[in-house]
Amino acid sequence: MEGTILSGKFYPRVLTLLVAGTTVFATPSLAQADTPAPSPAPVPSPSTSPEVVTLTGPKLKEILTKQAPKPAWKKALKWAMAQRGTPYVWGGTGRGGFDCSGLMLRAYGAAGITLPRVAADQYGAFSKKIAWKNLKPGDLVFFHNLGHVGMISKPGYMVHAPQSGDVVKEEKLNSWRRSSFVGGVRPDPAGVKLSAEQAERATEPAPTMLQATA
Repeated sequence: MEGTILSGKFYPRVLTLLVAGTTVFATPSLAQADTPAPSPAPVPSPSTSPEVVTLTGPKLKEILTKQAPKPAWKKALKWAMAQRGTPYVWGGTGRGGFDCSGLMLRAYGAAGITLPRVAADQYGAFSKKIAWKNLKPGDLVFFHNLGHVGMISKPGYMVHAPQSGDVVKEEKLNSWRRSSFVGGVRPDPAGVKLSAEQAERATEPAPTMLQATA
């Protein structure tokens, strides 16, 4: 076996070099240290693909609720509440004021539902009637032999155009209103029954004999 004895120890295959008159010994382990280190593995660049996130439970429900179209009654109620303070004008549908059925006509019209013009026809446009105990926000409520109509704004309250000299406002449904209550309806696009005559009357002022009263 080839090798070199250094300091009483035998080193196999010791490389002997003469550098500037000095003898330098390099064992295989020393020679290996002079070997260039391998290049580091390339770091992958960040992906430009969109991140996929899976949503479940409450978070998914929250997002779907925000994206879902608002129910017609919510749009109608929001519109009607925004008219508070507008003067009552008999036969009015928005040109300076409203009467009771004119306010309901315009409110649900803003939600995409065409109602008849006068209160009695609005009541008759829906076959399903709502009892007092089952009233919900957005329902139309009728009083005084169908001579007056308002819209439930929250439990125990309605928004309406009361009478001449007054303004559109939200009012508590007191015992007097309860005693004159005829019934309620819940407008929806699928349930409205509007005859050709009623559709034409929807754009006309209320006739004198059907003037709304408080």
